[in-house]
Amino acid sequence: MKKDKVNIIFMGSPEFAVPTLYKLHQEFGIKVVVTAPDKPQGRGKKLQPTAVKKMALELNLPVLQPEKLKDPEFIEKLRSFEPDIICVLAFRILPEEVFKLAKIASFNIHASLLPAYRGAAPINWAIINGEKETGLTSFILEKKVDTGNILLQQRIEIPQGATAGDLHDIMMPLAAQMAVDTCKLLINNNYTLIPQDETKSSLAPKIFPDMCKIKWHLHAEQVCNFINGMSPYPGAWTLWNNQRVKFLRANYSSCAKNTSGTFWIEKDKLFVQCDKGIVNILELQFPGKKIVKTSEFIKGYRGELKGKFD
Repeated sequence: MKKDKVNIIFMGSPEFAVPTLYKLHQEFGIKVVVTAPDKPQGRGKKLQPTAVKKMALELNLPVLQPEKLKDPEFIEKLRSFEPDIICVLAFRILPEEVFKLAKIASFNIHASLLPAYRGAAPINWAIINGEKETGLTSFILEKKVDTGNILLQQRIEIPQGATAGDLHDIMMPLAAQMAVDTCKLLINNNYTLIPQDETKSSLAPKIFPDMCKIKWHLHAEQVCNFINGMSPYPGAWTLWNNQRVKFLRANYSSCAKNTSGTFWIEKDKLFVQCDKGIVNILELQFPGKKIVKTSEFIKGYRGELKGKFD
C-alpha cells in the first residue's frame, strides 16, 4: 500500500500529541482527527478546544469530538472514513468497537518502556521513583489497557534534576517521529510483534492533587524526586502560613542540620530539612500566583526566615 493512499485517523487531546498530529499529516495526510469535547476554562468558563483540535483546524482537518466513544453514531461516522490505521496518543481508552475498525492496525504510543509504568501518568512516576532512564513504546491496541504487542521502543535518558514537564518536552518530538516510523512499518507490513513480559510490568496510576502533599520525613532524595515528578501539574504542595504552596523544582544535598520539615532562608535560597539530607527549593507557586524562581520570591519576602512545614 502506498503511503499517499492510506487512511490514517489520529486520536489525541493535549499539547503532548500536537507534534505527532502535525508530523503524521505532513508525512501521510490525516483523514480525520478525534479529540475530547471543548471544555469550559478560566474565570469566564468559556468553552476552549483541546490543543489537538486547534492544530487540526489550522491544518484544515475534519474533527470529531464524541462525548461517548461507544456512541453508535460516532462509530458509524468513523467507519465512513474507512480507516486503515488509527494512531492514538494521550487520549481516552478506546473500546474494542472503535480500535477494531482499522483495516491494518490501531496503535498507541505510550511514554514508558512497556510493560513498565502502564497507566495514565508514566512520565510523573518515572521521576518520582528516581528512574535514570525511561522511553517510548508503540504497540498494537488490545482490550486490556497498555498490554498489546510492541512494535517499536526507544530508550531515553532522564537528565539529572529534570521535572516531569522537562521530560514531557523531551519526549514530544520523539513521539512524533516514532508515530511516523510505526506507520511506515504497518504500511509496508515490515515488522515483528514483541509480546510484553508480564513479569516486568508496573503501574503508573493517575495522580490527583490530594496525593501531592510533601512528606518531609522521607529521605531528601525521595522528597526531591517527588517534587520534580509532580511538576508542573498537579504540583507537590505543603502548607505555609495556612496556604497550600506548590514547590515545583528542587535539588538536594546529603548534609543535615535540623529536624525534618524545618525550613530556613539563606541569602536567595530556601532549604528544607528532610531525613538524611536537605532539599533546596528552586521554583514555587503561591495560590493564584505565577510560578517563580525561589531567588525572585525571596527578594520580596518579608516573613520568618526559619520555621517548620507540616
